[in-house]
Amino acid sequence: MRLDKFLSDCGFGTRSQIKKDIKAGLVTVNGDRARKPEQQVDETSDHICCRGHTCVYEKYVYYMLHKPAGVVSATKDASERTVLDLLGAEKKEALFPVGRLDKDTEGLLIITDDGALAHRLLSPSRHVDKEYECHLAYPMDEDQKKRLEQGVDIGDKALTKPAVVCILDEKKITLTITEGRFHQVKRMLHAVGNEVCYLKRLRMGALMLDRELPTGCFRRLTQEEVELLSK
Repeated sequence: MRLDKFLSDCGFGTRSQIKKDIKAGLVTVNGDRARKPEQQVDETSDHICCRGHTCVYEKYVYYMLHKPAGVVSATKDASERTVLDLLGAEKKEALFPVGRLDKDTEGLLIITDDGALAHRLLSPSRHVDKEYECHLAYPMDEDQKKRLEQGVDIGDKALTKPAVVCILDEKKITLTITEGRFHQVKRMLHAVGNEVCYLKRLRMGALMLDRELPTGCFRRLTQEEVELLSK
């Protein structure tokens, strides 16, 4: 693996930043000062240091982000702040959000560089549960609940898959769906004569949003949580 890619994968910045570190003599490989960013290294056996820190290679990294409203679920955007911008120094070139939350939607978002895991979580054939807390404009009645649980017409070729609805109070529900259509939750509520005023994702598959994680903050997933997502 190229030295600059290795250091970028370890979270030491972009390749352009790392090239500056190498030029400044801040990177060593097995005790010797690195000379070129394209130098080949063995990530499993070479001892590599950058800015005085030992570099430990991880094939993939996994973050839980408590997404706030006002940021977009993208890797880059010319005019908007993105969810990757929230990672600060942990931001790496290869990271991406697993799926999307609307700009005004809050809650659980997984950020990783593991494409295979993302594909499994987002594949329509997998029917991975996604649970949302919804605050509504109008009280939800039993007819609306029944229609959501049967599947509704939101203007696509097919009805939505049956949802699971739990009424928390007259204008607050949780809605669990197994698809990821464009603006799906908002369109489903609109289709039954209601509107979403506030939306927050609480769960994806077996992974629940950490209630102790403040809005706008992130943390690494534990090994147990990664295993839950992989099942």
